[in-house]
Amino acid sequence: MTTNQAYPPRAYRDQEFMNSPEARPLRILAEYLEPQERFKAFNIKDTILVFGSARLLPRNEAEKRLEAAKAGDGDLTEAQADLRMSRYYEETRELTFRLTEWSKNLKGTGRRFVICSGGGPGIMEAANRGASEARGENIGLGISLPREQGVNPYVTHKLAFEFHYFFTRKFWFLYLAKAMVIMPGGFGTLDEFFEGLTLIQTGKIKKTLPIILYGSDFWGKVLNLDALVEFGTISRADLDLFQVVDTVDDAYEIITKGLEKSAVDHPGIGL
Repeated sequence: MTTNQAYPPRAYRDQEFMNSPEARPLRILAEYLEPQERFKAFNIKDTILVFGSARLLPRNEAEKRLEAAKAGDGDLTEAQADLRMSRYYEETRELTFRLTEWSKNLKGTGRRFVICSGGGPGIMEAANRGASEARGENIGLGISLPREQGVNPYVTHKLAFEFHYFFTRKFWFLYLAKAMVIMPGGFGTLDEFFEGLTLIQTGKIKKTLPIILYGSDFWGKVLNLDALVEFGTISRADLDLFQVVDTVDDAYEIITKGLEKSAVDHPGIGL
């Protein structure tokens, strides 16, 4: 006897089930296992993590916007601010170029200290762009958001990721990282900076992790961490968990010397 009755698909091929609340643990596990396998395939041992605003522009684009604003097409004050802040895009690009060249010239270490960003525009694009211009593999850990359009074009294509869950994305940010660079940014940048500090302060991250807070003019206005010491909510020693710098040379020296001291001879991932 034959029948045309359709049977339910296998569970892992059932898109209705896989996208259901009941299958959420499977989706979370997939966002751990799939990146793990890809990093293993590319022999990615560790990263230098770069955070910062998605809104900052390359200098040439900021200059065009300023010229247009002067001609009456756009807000002049905003365009002037865009040009001022474009220095951070260009300095991020220069820094990751230099760090990638440094990493590639390490002898007998394999693929080490790969530049990693959130994969989007702005500072994230600048970080991937600098590494790409130095002909280095680089990582973009993207996130699905309503108005985002995938990773920027400078990310190594096979190392471009798109996460659904912020917490799995943030796990991979920090699990691989051996250094962090925090460029000017907004709520997301602050979140990532403070999460890193919290995990180090509480001993959940045990590896030595140089953290650079780049741009004293910006961060001096945005953060007043001395007030936390004054009110007794952090220790004075907690301010030693990061260093504030204003030049690519200083950031490069702190990161490379720190990694040469604590990480070059200790490849591998982990907190």
